[in-house]
Amino acid sequence: MAETLTAAVDILKQNKLKLTKQRHALLEFLLTNQGHYTDIVAVDAYMRTEFPGMSHNTVYRNLKEFEEVGIVEQNTEQERTRVKYQCDFHHQHHHHFICQNCGKVTELQMCPMDFFAEQLPGYDITGHSFELYGICADCKAAGVSESLVKN
Repeated sequence: MAETLTAAVDILKQNKLKLTKQRHALLEFLLTNQGHYTDIVAVDAYMRTEFPGMSHNTVYRNLKEFEEVGIVEQNTEQERTRVKYQCDFHHQHHHHFICQNCGKVTELQMCPMDFFAEQLPGYDITGHSFELYGICADCKAAGVSESLVKN
């Protein structure tokens, strides 16, 4: 965890962002939950508990800045915005499998864009988002089926 925190601090410095007490606490919170996306409302609630005078805008601005410099990944599902600590600082472009039961995030090692680009000759693809959802192996072994998934 210390190496990952050091990497994030280095990224902040490279982008001329100060490491405040609040940003340090936010990084630590994200690191303790790095294997899962966390609802942005829960991140806000945690930060405002730790720093009662902190505004919602400050929390959201810091998360946005973290996303812009590649420390945080953002995901929106069913109109809920969630964030997680970056999986891989060296390969920021990647995709995930997300367990719909426990929320575990598994990084996928392949991007399907070449497949789609071949089907769209002459088109300019300007961006994409690709995630797989289902039940992870641990939840499946524990007897969780798709019909029992949390919503």
